[in-house]
Amino acid sequence: MEGLKQQISTMRQSFFDEELLNEFYIQLEQLEDTDNPNFVENVIDLFFRDSTKILYTMEENMNKTPPDYIDLDSEYYINLVKDLHQLKGSSASIGANKITIAVNQTWEFLNEGNLEGAKSSLQQLKMEHSTLKAKFKTYFKLLKQVGPAGPGTAYP
Repeated sequence: MEGLKQQISTMRQSFFDEELLNEFYIQLEQLEDTDNPNFVENVIDLFFRDSTKILYTMEENMNKTPPDYIDLDSEYYINLVKDLHQLKGSSASIGANKITIAVNQTWEFLNEGNLEGAKSSLQQLKMEHSTLKAKFKTYFKLLKQVGPAGPGTAYP
């Protein structure tokens, strides 16, 4: 069991060492308590469920937009901005650092009217999203093997 706890601790630390997560994730962990021992996992699952839909919608909208023209008043542009704001807020709230950075890069390209840059940046965003999702899947699987660490306690 100690070996598994060490593996969990190392994996958790790697989230921060690789700058996948930031201090907001630690704050999220502190909200977990005995009344809701799966709080963090539930919040993360909800984030990935919602963000996956947003990424799909964004890609669809980018593919519908004329390649060399972004009209700031167009429905596509407005929807992309709305989706980026939603994704930025939700990724920031769970501490998903690299996802937030990729959202900002995508926003910068859109703001400059560079649709091809935005599309390229969206692919990077999707990659960061997939990477974090896969790592969390493994992490939560390991945590379930150990059991609860206690209210507001990160695994050592």
